[in-house]
Amino acid sequence: MTFSIDDRVLALAGIAQALQQVRRIAETGHSESAIVRTAMDSVLRIDASSPASVYGSATQVEPGLRLLRDYFRNQGKDDLLPRLALSVMQLERRFVREGATVDKVEAGIQRAAAIAQERGDSSHPDVLSAMGALYADTISQLKPKIMVQGNPHYLGQAMVVSEIRALLLAAVRSAVLWRQLGGAYWDFLFSRKAMLEAIERRLR
Repeated sequence: MTFSIDDRVLALAGIAQALQQVRRIAETGHSESAIVRTAMDSVLRIDASSPASVYGSATQVEPGLRLLRDYFRNQGKDDLLPRLALSVMQLERRFVREGATVDKVEAGIQRAAAIAQERGDSSHPDVLSAMGALYADTISQLKPKIMVQGNPHYLGQAMVVSEIRALLLAAVRSAVLWRQLGGAYWDFLFSRKAMLEAIERRLR
């Protein structure tokens, strides 16, 4: 099965909006519940039938598409966000080569899915705690380690840390999807115009 650049930008949008919430929580202690729910759903939908269905629909990643549009137009408002995204993409490369870690993550996602079903909400604090602990025990042990900057007051709170880790797990999941759809670092050098056009088509 082949996928288009229009599909790949959805996965990039998933990365962008999950990481924007990481930045927001680290600075303010608060997140946007709808975006966090989309991120958690994307982790739980391992066997989704299409790139859009990973997120529920393409509409669910419009915030991320707008972030990407600003980035490709050199209008991004957060210089740390692209660097964080690059670190996630580098970490994804290491993660997929570690078969034992992949197996542990898959098993942990199944446990988190059971909690989400029981609580009736993929963004329930118990789900975020489970996802955060899963990230800490597995992907976080790999290099490069993701360093999140923010307000020490919030970064010292256990629930904030759990939510950040859960969102980092979601960002890695979207990075895996991006690679599966044919994404590569070269896209950012040679396909910027095409990606911007794909983003603008999605946002019409």
